[in-house]
Amino acid sequence: MTEEDELFLQEMQGVKKLQTQERVPLRRDQKDNNVAARRSAAVSQETSSDKNHLRASEVPRVGPHDVLGFKRPGIQDGVFRKLRLGKYEIEARLDLHRRTIEEARREVYRFVNDCIGADLRSVLIMPGKGDRNEGDPAVLKSYLVFWLEELEDVQAFHTAQPQNGGAGAFYVLLKKSERKKQQAREQFSKGRVY
Repeated sequence: MTEEDELFLQEMQGVKKLQTQERVPLRRDQKDNNVAARRSAAVSQETSSDKNHLRASEVPRVGPHDVLGFKRPGIQDGVFRKLRLGKYEIEARLDLHRRTIEEARREVYRFVNDCIGADLRSVLIMPGKGDRNEGDPAVLKSYLVFWLEELEDVQAFHTAQPQNGGAGAFYVLLKKSERKKQQAREQFSKGRVY
């Protein structure tokens, strides 16, 4: 034995090993309360941090090949016609193919907010037709139509032309920012005397 070992043993004289149990006994009601508390905390945290108000519960269904359109009051017929015919430049695209409802809900909300923040006005969102899902066709398309109407920043939407995805895509017209409104006023008021 080395000198260090002897010193160690001298220092450890009179020390007793701690009594330990292999398992901590839990009462069943404690465990259930703990799980319930964690679940309620997770739900309250999720709802408080999630500003996304788009609904993930059941929505009215549309057909995979339905041609759909929507415009808010105040949108001029000429603007809507131009949107319907695909005459606006597509400034951004969002492809929702192979997304779950929850993933698509988050993506659509984020995409619209990002586009508004970047002053984009005309975008294309592609949920797909969903016609390969024989049991429940056009699920994502149905949700997207419902969500677009729920979003205040969406002024109008219409099924895209065949070259841009046809019944599996939508042209979406977003609200003009204040900066864009001022630019339009300046552009169209040139030469006018007030």
